Amino acid sequence: MHDELLQFKLLKFWTLVDLPRDKWAIGTKWVFRNKKDERGIVVKNKARLVAQGHTQEEGIDYDEVFTLVARIEAIRLFLAYASFKDFVVYQMDVKSAFHYAKIEEEVYVCQPPGFEDPNFSYKVYKVEKALYGLHQAPRAWYETLSTYLLDNGFHRGQIDKTLFIKRQEDELVQVYVDDIIFGSTKKELSTEFEKLMHDKFQMSSMGELSFFLGLQVQQKSDGIFISQDKYVAEILKKFDFATIKTTSTLIEPNKALIKDEEAEDVDVHLYKSMIGSLMYLTTSRMDITFVVCACARFQVTPKTSHLHAVKRIFRYLKGQPKLGLWYPIDSPFDLEAFSNSDYAGASLDRKSTTGGCQFLGKRLISWQCKRKTIIANSTTEAEYVAAVIYYRQVLWIQNQMLDYWFNFMNTKIYIDNESTIYSVKNTVFHTKTKHIEIRHHFIRDTYEKKLI
Repeated sequence: MHDELLQFKLLKFWTLVDLPRDKWAIGTKWVFRNKKDERGIVVKNKARLVAQGHTQEEGIDYDEVFTLVARIEAIRLFLAYASFKDFVVYQMDVKSAFHYAKIEEEVYVCQPPGFEDPNFSYKVYKVEKALYGLHQAPRAWYETLSTYLLDNGFHRGQIDKTLFIKRQEDELVQVYVDDIIFGSTKKELSTEFEKLMHDKFQMSSMGELSFFLGLQVQQKSDGIFISQDKYVAEILKKFDFATIKTTSTLIEPNKALIKDEEAEDVDVHLYKSMIGSLMYLTTSRMDITFVVCACARFQVTPKTSHLHAVKRIFRYLKGQPKLGLWYPIDSPFDLEAFSNSDYAGASLDRKSTTGGCQFLGKRLISWQCKRKTIIANSTTEAEYVAAVIYYRQVLWIQNQMLDYWFNFMNTKIYIDNESTIYSVKNTVFHTKTKHIEIRHHFIRDTYEKKLI
């Protein structure tokens, strides 16, 4: 706690003043955390002073609060690029990152609990820089960091604004709030970037990237492996499934999930907690995505049959805890996509379920599984709409890869329905396909422009 307040003093963080008559002070509190590494071992005990930002009022205490954070697909794409170029990715953490960011608004906070000045207990602090808990703090930090990088020769990505690049030197930086991952084809460039950051901020150099956003990253001589087996062990322990029997399949075959209104209700909070834990696991586990999403549809009124299905997923994870994504070095770097859909497969409402995935060579970058909001009138319509949905993701990857100096024009999308393929290529729009909504026909234009 003393270290935290000492840093405030060194950074000239705030000034002790009388509270103006037309202003009010925001409360403060201490937050205590144990920081752990990827093995779950406590490496630091941390005390942080935060503002009680829930008392702030929009338009008075803050204006714009939106800030950019990296998409998880962008992180996977960054690691895929690193595996292809065969360079090491490093990680840095900014100590109390928000404290370096200046705020424009006039903000006053109460004196820290336990550290009130006995001679001026009635006074408050006028905050000059961003305090954790303030709504505008993340935005202010992003502006501070991006300005510093841009002033030092970096360029911001055209699509992903959390990606900063030195084009002439092949140096890349990806930012996620106060965590920074970076790498370069030349080791000395990474060393120079590390020094550059130390010149401006107090940084913790964490060495080679091994644990990021809950993802375990193993950088090997022949590729990069991404997994979440530590997280799997945590949720198995959390829900008391550490000693359960395993199963080889995620769901019982030929047994669709239905509303099952006659069955007994189960604890809604427990069910939602289990689903939420599994949804986070889909960051690296494509194999459970479909079943988890199917179970998530019954969160409002879950029944015993639904809870049984969720428990079966945990039993499967118990038997397969270490599966993950493998990005080999020796794989080519061509963008390919796959799209598929069933026809009226949902027994509840006869809507179709679509699935898609995108690869850079043998590196799986992103995947999707979604039930459509409309009812398809034919297999062609179901497959056509699915192709459109997943082409949007391909379009994002195409534009994103331009920042990595790759032009993926004429990307291959694999569809296993011939009538859909002919509908995309055929310029004549005949009566039997008019039921496909007009808004889905931009995919034909993209085909004619040789984008796919």
